[in-house]
Amino acid sequence: MFDALEVIASAMAAARTRVNTLTGNLANAETTKTPEGGPYRARHVVQVAQDMPGTFSDALDRMSLKRPQISQVVLDQSEPKRVYQPGHPDADTNGYVAYPNINVVSTMTDLMSASRLYQAHVTALESARSLQAEAGKILYQA
Repeated sequence: MFDALEVIASAMAAARTRVNTLTGNLANAETTKTPEGGPYRARHVVQVAQDMPGTFSDALDRMSLKRPQISQVVLDQSEPKRVYQPGHPDADTNGYVAYPNINVVSTMTDLMSASRLYQAHVTALESARSLQAEAGKILYQA
């Protein structure tokens, strides 16, 4: 049971990192100037499946039990969007402003997906805790 809780907790942490990263991207979708210089660069989460040792994987007929884990958050290396706005304070000599290469619609869709995934993990955690409590009752009655 503890293996299942560990997988759920790891999945919740990964989903939370995705949500936080995506909200940061949305918040900075119009940021043309950063302390590092240039427009904001979107962050992307790299998630991997990490093997878990333990008896739970043996119980699943040698199927490998894996838990999600964030391996890194990387900066978007694509070119920024260039918009012609000669009156903008961050415009270059040709009148173009460099904006982050963030598609707000797809980022919002990803955010909704990550948020729902997090909620699904919360539900799974509540179910696992409930099962654990019921198993404890059965053990104490026996």
